[in-house]
Amino acid sequence: MSDKAVFTEKQYLGREWIPITIRLILAMFCFAAYFFTDERELNGDLLAVVGFSIITISIIMGFLLHFRTRVINKSILVDGLWTTRLVKIDLNSIVKVEKGVYSRYWFNNPVYNLHSKGTIRFYTAGNDAIHLTDRDGLLYIIGSQHANEFLRAIQEEMNR
Repeated sequence: MSDKAVFTEKQYLGREWIPITIRLILAMFCFAAYFFTDERELNGDLLAVVGFSIITISIIMGFLLHFRTRVINKSILVDGLWTTRLVKIDLNSIVKVEKGVYSRYWFNNPVYNLHSKGTIRFYTAGNDAIHLTDRDGLLYIIGSQHANEFLRAIQEEMNR
């Protein structure tokens, strides 16, 4: 058994286009309100500080790793931020693997190891996901921005 990963994907919190757009619009409103305040009152200066803070937080969030997915040694390893635990999905117990849509909604919150209604979800951004069903009927939904490569790597590891 080699310790080299067949597939690795990192997903970052601040790189999804919808939340970035929302934060930039909020910053633009702060700067517009700052520009139109009379005589640059104390509240006007506060609007400028809030606008720059929103932009700074957006930049920092672009480098925050939400979770990393690896396919290695007939298992899928998903590890997240500082306080999250490593999740190991054994591919020997998986009976069905398919590519699908993560959700029918446009706006989805990032989740890590969310147990809900017989499914376990991992998601940061994108529309595609890999649906894994194990022998017990538990469904794992792992969101991926490279779903085709992820699916190929899983099938390759399962056939080994």
